[in-house]
Formats: sequence, C-alpha cells, structure tokens
Amino acid sequence: MTVQDLDALFSYGYWANQHLFEVLSHLPEEKFVKPVGGSYGSLRNTLVHILSAEWGWLERCGGAPRGPALKAPDYPTLAPVRVEWERVERHVRQFLSGLSDEDLERSITWAIGTGPQHTTRLGELLQHVAVHGAHHRGQVALLLRLLGHAPGNFDFLFYVARPRT
Repeated sequence: MTVQDLDALFSYGYWANQHLFEVLSHLPEEKFVKPVGGSYGSLRNTLVHILSAEWGWLERCGGAPRGPALKAPDYPTLAPVRVEWERVERHVRQFLSGLSDEDLERSITWAIGTGPQHTTRLGELLQHVAVHGAHHRGQVALLLRLLGHAPGNFDFLFYVARPRT
C-alpha cells in the first residue's frame, strides 16, 4: 500500500459519496431520517456514523481533531451532512498529501472507547477507514432501495472508467 493507493481509495469513496448525495438530494426530508433498519436505523444515522468514524480515525492517525463523536440529531437534513463531509474530505486530503510511503509503516496505538489498546500500522488504519466507508455506503444503497429509490451503480470499476475532465 502506498500513499498514492490510499489517495485513490479515498478519491473513489468521495466520488461514490457524491453519487449517493445526488440520489439522496431527491428524497423527501422525512425519508432521510425515517427508521428503516440496518445497523444504524436510518439513512441519516448511517451517513453520520460513516462521517464520524472517518474523522475519528483520521484524528487517531494524527490528522485534524474531531472531538466527541458526531451525533445524528445534529444533522436534521442532508445539507449539513454534505457540508461536514466536504470539511472532512479536505482534512483527509491534506493529511494524505503530507505523508510519505515510509510514514505508512509507522505504528499507531489506538482503542475504541475504553476498550483494549491495539497497535496497527498507519497505512493499514487508513485502508480500514476507506473500506469501512465502502461497507456502509453499501448499507446506504440498500436503505435507499428499501425506501423505493434506486441508487444506481457506484462500483469502483465505474469510478475508474468514468470520463475524466
């Protein structure tokens, strides 16, 4: 894994987010917060979880501080989620731009809450963040389908095959 590889994974994730945001922007606001199921209950809750986790992991890795976990009720509509995500994307891109491939071998000690401490290489943690986002974007796609909205295809292959300007 190189910094360039990680940049490609995060760039794909942000492209996929924009794809989903476009579909989500056509939903009535009540569907955005409607309990549907899944791990976090609603589209909003799932998106805020992804966003909070991405920023939290970035902070653990030495990036911009997030502070306490983000709370879904603080994001009543899609608009503030998008604004916050743009900010986190800038933080992630700035962090990645300051890394060398050698930095990815650095050990990071972390814990989730008051759980046990673990030590993982920085590159692996950042790879986890990108994969975590992809996992939950799949859940968002399923929740959209359950609400009667097809999200279309945002697979990585469509990202790399997209027309580039």
